[in-house]
Amino acid sequence: MAERTQQAYPSAPANHGYQRSDAESLENADELKRKKKIKMAIYIGIFVVFQIIVITTMSLTVMKVKTPRFRLGNINVQSFESAPATPSFDTKFTTQIKIKNSANWGSYKFNAANVTFQYQGATVGVINITKGKAGWLSTIKRNVEVSLNSSGITGSNLSSELSSGVLTLNSVGRLNGKVAIMFIMKKKKATNMNCTIAFDVAAKTLKSLHCKRLNRAAHEAALIGVKVVELESWVSRPPLSLVQVLVSDGLPCPTI
Repeated sequence: MAERTQQAYPSAPANHGYQRSDAESLENADELKRKKKIKMAIYIGIFVVFQIIVITTMSLTVMKVKTPRFRLGNINVQSFESAPATPSFDTKFTTQIKIKNSANWGSYKFNAANVTFQYQGATVGVINITKGKAGWLSTIKRNVEVSLNSSGITGSNLSSELSSGVLTLNSVGRLNGKVAIMFIMKKKKATNMNCTIAFDVAAKTLKSLHCKRLNRAAHEAALIGVKVVELESWVSRPPLSLVQVLVSDGLPCPTI
């Protein structure tokens, strides 16, 4: 009887299958979380690399500030008179002051300045430039009238140069200003002018115009050269009496 009772009620098998299924579910959930974390890390890495590329590109193009160009434009000679025997010359012409800011993604605001015209370091004329602004990726042109003469030149080889048929002059100037990028960054930039102008004496026309970049040291050297030439011109003048000095300075002369 006992054996029959045991056979009629066999013991239930252990539920190992369900335990294995729960463990596999936990493993699958952990695997999914791990894969999500890996994907998130990959996405973050791609975003960081993209941002680095964007910042590098902008720093090399948009955010990079270049020095604007400052030079003369076309010259139209209105009059040209010269006398090799004296020697002397007098000329009038129209030209353009060109400020080229086409390489910058920001406007260039510059202060008032001047352009000095020289003959072998001696000043033969000066024009003033009012302050202004050149827009981003653009060039501004200002029409000006220039009058030059040799009244301030002494002790030079002007006579031989006029006799040769070609008169060579130079124009130098310096602009100081700031380039504003995206309204958040401003960088100081100074640009220099260095142009060589050649006139055909016989034809009374422009022969050539050539402009090149002039760094700060060269610009200062050119200005020093002008001052030295003017000083030499002043020293080479004959001595003046006390009365002449007072009259030239606008002071009252003493009565004797």
